[in-house]
Amino acid sequence: MGLLAPDWSDIMQRLPPILIAALLLVLAFVAGGRAAAKSYQFTGVVKAASADSLTVEKSAKETWQFEVSKDTKGATPKAGDRITVFYKMVAVEIQANPATAPKKTSAGSAKPKK
Repeated sequence: MGLLAPDWSDIMQRLPPILIAALLLVLAFVAGGRAAAKSYQFTGVVKAASADSLTVEKSAKETWQFEVSKDTKGATPKAGDRITVFYKMVAVEIQANPATAPKKTSAGSAKPKK
């Protein structure tokens, strides 16, 4: 054989840890991508601020109210401040109602169109 023949036993000993590390890296990226919700932002003037809520007016027709938790980062705004709120839409409860079946009409009751 050639002068530089590979030592297969050495390659096989190193391969499983490399494959496991690559697999874990791929799984971490996939899991991280699915866990992150899409972020949005809303900019306007604070109309009212309390310890647990914030009312922000973007225009005369558009005013939003945000819930503020103890985990909310950033400054504590006051009425009149111009701020940008960064938020995510997260469902907290979903109620489902079964779809209604279409009403059946009898063939003889249909009136022909003129």
